[in-house]
Amino acid sequence: MEKAQTMNLTHHFLIAMPGLTDPLFSGALAFVCEHSEKGAMGIIVNKPLDLTLTQLFEQIDTELHRPDVAEQQVCFGGPVQTDRGFVLHSPLGSWQSSLAVSDELGLTTSKDILQAVGEGHGPEQLIITLGYSGWEAGQLENEIVQNSWLTVQADPAIIFGKPPEERFDAALALLGVNYSMLSQEAGHA
Repeated sequence: MEKAQTMNLTHHFLIAMPGLTDPLFSGALAFVCEHSEKGAMGIIVNKPLDLTLTQLFEQIDTELHRPDVAEQQVCFGGPVQTDRGFVLHSPLGSWQSSLAVSDELGLTTSKDILQAVGEGHGPEQLIITLGYSGWEAGQLENEIVQNSWLTVQADPAIIFGKPPEERFDAALALLGVNYSMLSQEAGHA
């Protein structure tokens, strides 16, 4: 008997369907940073917190010499480790604690990247989230079967080039869909 094809959603967007009523994920656009048979890990990229990068850097006693990102909002990345910053960035670079999502994109949790940004360097494109989202083995696949998420190959230009409130609709547009076309019931879109 043939083994079922395993799904790999690394570098994909997860677009919350209307039926996904969990308040943490309702209306969420998540970017999957890693997906394997052990589970999945990603960050929500469209739920801005009332916190700019300037304010975040003040909280960690680091000056910020990057006017291009000073007013960028920090996002709620998910319910796991919400006291910790996760930096999604391009180019990949080499940092102390990074996960390579692709040849161009990395997710870094070490402070060296923040120090570089503070000094006016660091990756050209970045967003910072507090917390991340995690799924146990098979959990994400089950949620997709239950019509909780739409998936589409991610376009980094949506993450880095659009404000958080425009990212959800832009990801839907990659599928040629707008939110009013979505139904809460499977098979009735």
